[in-house]
Amino acid sequence: MLKVHIDSFTYTTKTTLENISFQVAKGEYVALMGESGSGKSTLLKIIYGLLHIKNGSIFWDDKQILGPNFNLIPGESYMKYLSQDFDLMPFTSVEENIGQYLSVFERETHQQRIQELLELIQLESYAKTKVKNLSGGQQQRVALARVLAQEPEILLLDEPFGHIDNFKRTSLRRNLFHYLKEKGITVLTASHDPNDVLPYADRTLILENGKIIADEKTKKLYKNPPNYYTASLFGEVNEVPIKLLKSYAAIDRSVLVYPHEFQLSKGSGLEVTVKDSFFKGSHYLNEADAEEGTILYFVTSKKLSPGDTVFLNVSLGTINARLHVEQRADS
Repeated sequence: MLKVHIDSFTYTTKTTLENISFQVAKGEYVALMGESGSGKSTLLKIIYGLLHIKNGSIFWDDKQILGPNFNLIPGESYMKYLSQDFDLMPFTSVEENIGQYLSVFERETHQQRIQELLELIQLESYAKTKVKNLSGGQQQRVALARVLAQEPEILLLDEPFGHIDNFKRTSLRRNLFHYLKEKGITVLTASHDPNDVLPYADRTLILENGKIIADEKTKKLYKNPPNYYTASLFGEVNEVPIKLLKSYAAIDRSVLVYPHEFQLSKGSGLEVTVKDSFFKGSHYLNEADAEEGTILYFVTSKKLSPGDTVFLNVSLGTINARLHVEQRADS
């Protein structure tokens, strides 16, 4: 088990992380989400041992992970870290970059392992290509293969698919997380992309201003986010004043509603006027004006025209669940 406890961490005069405490079970995939500057990358660097913490400790089982004040070369043999800076050898080939990280005591299996990793990152035909001739996305895939070379017990990923185009990203992401789960590798991923998180992460931590404000099973967190900030990290979300939903007119607060949770109604519900309709492939995302200057987003299967008037409803179950979670978060 990975055990992280950080009372505080400061780069200069500003505290970057504060009151960070969580555990990750062996083989668990935990996602770190938060806006830029929330502390995700700093947290991964501390765990890996690139940054020294005075107030706190990091343990993998009973082994303490020590920072640069104790280790000349950061990191532990059972842990690997993929940063946003790939740190590749540009003038050597893809297979040489990967092979450099394989054990010198297992040379007879090197080529087999290199081939396995090339297939995982989908770069088999580029094995002999020098890294400097690859695109940024291809280089990121090579960097990913390098950190996997010796099958670490813990893998730390910082925006692991940020440079990879959508054509390859979807299949690579699916193959990678299946591989990591199959091998029982513990994973922490810092990501802005909900597609890295929702289908794969067992648990998600939400960071805001250097603090963990939510730590929950991913599916549960998505369905019942404690606040607007958390919900917005998963995509578009509406903050709807309860008084606009007539059944709750006496409650002076708002409820979070994802666009797909609105249902069109014939002549009853929340009346809105369409401003624009955006094609999203499987559906249209509509922007509309509601009462008191509130702008709402909702999903339809067909395109709506500016000026169209429609009525929206939200299930009572959704409203009650969100109100309960927000009240619990407030307390």
